[in-house]
Amino acid sequence: MSEHVHTTVLVDEAVDALVTDPEATYVDATFGRGGHARRILSRLSAQGRLIAFDKDPEAVAHAARIDDARFSIRHQGFGQLGELPPRSVAGVLMDLGVSSPQIDSPERGFSFRFDGPLDMRMDPTRGLSAAQWLAQASQQQIAEVIRDYGEERFAVSIAKALVARREGGQTLNRTAELAELVAGAVKTREAGQHPATRTFQALRIFINAELEELQQALQASLSVLRTGGRLVVISFHSLEDRIVKQFIAAHSREVYDRRAPFAAPKPMALRALERVRPSAAEVAANPRARSAVMRVAERTSA
Repeated sequence: MSEHVHTTVLVDEAVDALVTDPEATYVDATFGRGGHARRILSRLSAQGRLIAFDKDPEAVAHAARIDDARFSIRHQGFGQLGELPPRSVAGVLMDLGVSSPQIDSPERGFSFRFDGPLDMRMDPTRGLSAAQWLAQASQQQIAEVIRDYGEERFAVSIAKALVARREGGQTLNRTAELAELVAGAVKTREAGQHPATRTFQALRIFINAELEELQQALQASLSVLRTGGRLVVISFHSLEDRIVKQFIAAHSREVYDRRAPFAAPKPMALRALERVRPSAAEVAANPRARSAVMRVAERTSA
């Protein structure tokens, strides 16, 4: 297994917001390479516990290096968070970024910067790879995915080029092939951004059902968090952050039943606490941190 350096984003801010009781149980819902997990463990007492989730087999193998009786990891996506007992944890951390080892490993197929198999699965043992899906999807399906998950205005042109290549008998199996095809279909692009950036993002999000799993995990957090427990979510692009922002907002206000105007309102389940961005120093040291947004909420007694 090749080694790649991963710099954890907002590690101090996230753990400061998350850990309020060193003797409690916490969840690192997206273990990655364990930057947040190790910092959480350093804040816990002998009675504290940390449960991690990750569906990437390489992340699970990396977690096996942590020799700590307080720590355990599940080879599951964080959408399975709801399997934990109700009101059993004092904090849930979700770091939604793709880890540097995933991006920088050509064999994983996440990046247009390295030629490798066009895979993109977080768990390469399950589901269709990006290449397999592109080989069977219709032009409309491809265009919708690239438009909706990549916010790509040239989605239709890219989809047409993909289908034309396929119908011409040329299979698309490598990241470099996809990057070259997209570059030919995208007429203009923001300065400093590769033409394939949005397409690769869109396919990765779709192939791994990332937004659907995020919504599932957020909902499950309401079940597993105890009163006063913290929900801390770090997102890296607008689609994710919008879901997190709207979820916290929806559960941070009392809900009145218009059919029963004199009935007591349904109490709020969360209390929004803060929104945090990386410092200028952190962005200078780690440019991948520049788009990060961290939102923090607290579980109420509702």
